[in-house]
Amino acid sequence: MSMGRIQQGTRAIAAILGIFSLIQQARGGEVKVEVRPLPDYKSVFARVESRDVVPARARIGGSIVSLAVEEGSAVKAGDVIATVVDDKLALQLQALDARIAAFGSELANAGTELARGKKLLGQGVVPKSRVDALQTQSDVLTRQVEAATAERSVLVQQGSEGQVIAPAPGRVLSVPVTKGSVIMPGETVARIAGGGYFLRLSLPERHAARIQQGDTVRVGARGIGADTADKARAGKLVKVYPELEGGRVIADVEVDGLGDYFVGERTLVWIPVETRNVVSVPAAAVSNRHGVDYVTLKGSEGPLDVPVIIGASMPAADGEQVEILSGLAAGDTVITP
Repeated sequence: MSMGRIQQGTRAIAAILGIFSLIQQARGGEVKVEVRPLPDYKSVFARVESRDVVPARARIGGSIVSLAVEEGSAVKAGDVIATVVDDKLALQLQALDARIAAFGSELANAGTELARGKKLLGQGVVPKSRVDALQTQSDVLTRQVEAATAERSVLVQQGSEGQVIAPAPGRVLSVPVTKGSVIMPGETVARIAGGGYFLRLSLPERHAARIQQGDTVRVGARGIGADTADKARAGKLVKVYPELEGGRVIADVEVDGLGDYFVGERTLVWIPVETRNVVSVPAAAVSNRHGVDYVTLKGSEGPLDVPVIIGASMPAADGEQVEILSGLAAGDTVITP
């Protein structure tokens, strides 16, 4: 054998050993196949609800001269959403102003008479009873002016109450009146949804004993499309009502990002109602070749690729796991990249 062929063979063996070394380095840790609990989810439709639905009411009767909101408008607490005007209030104010002016003239005249009486009393011309009567008349007119002024303040306050104020921040659900409408005191001008939003759902009675407050649920994306489940996010079961309605248990779910939803809009929610034990491996340990899923096992004679049938994915503290329906058993050792 020539020296050149020996060197070529040596280089080939070294290359093979190098490739084998790289393969060994590429293979990462070894994981024991475990049996893990996997929650089974039931999908139900939930409705978006607002925590509070408060009416904005008119405090006085009259005609609506301005309306600043419509269905869907966003309002803050204290915003003026409508103005109600009662034409009779202006006429009553004019009448009171006239009365106050009349009382003022009489009071000025009574003050003059009282001053004259006191002067004549000092000269001994009139008796003291006459001066006392003039003093009483002046006091009565003073109280009448004060009463009329207070009555006028009440009318002014009533006029200012013609502004219909939003009682809480939120979105306007409905406006059952229009500009120019005649309304009575206490009548609703707008209904406002405030206090945040949550999801309300109902489950069959057979699941009532398996759900509890604090459970983590999956909330689908907005809409009822095919990709709703793929875009699901986590929510929390915050309240389970103790009374069944029509054979169903009612529960509330809190989840972020409901501010743009319509009140009453439906979305899918997955609730954990049962738990089963499954064989699972890290998701990174599964590879797909030509449409077949494989997992590399540690065998007595070296690594062995085993075809498997996978099921649902599930989050875990040590990373994402995938359910193995067939091909592995608990206790097998899986080689992960």
